[in-house]
Amino acid sequence: MRHQPNERAIQLGTYILEHKATVRAAAKEFGISKSTVHKDVSERLPHLQPELAAQVHRILELNKQERHIRGGLATKRKYALLAEHRRTFRPR
Repeated sequence: MRHQPNERAIQLGTYILEHKATVRAAAKEFGISKSTVHKDVSERLPHLQPELAAQVHRILELNKQERHIRGGLATKRKYALLAEHRRTFRPR
């Protein structure tokens, strides 16, 4: 995605707001790094559209507060799949 940085910042902010997306999800969707997403929405966007930046900031703060829960759920899924795999492929 080779847009102007200011245009990209607005697009990223809109995407995060509409999808309640994480920085990682937005980076993957736009094909850019997490660092670029973070810089765009935390440094560029407030100068371009302060209202949008405030809304995006609230979403990102909520995501930050919930990340330990998501990590725990991912670990739980990982070990459940591993246990299932062991049960399925255990030689008898």
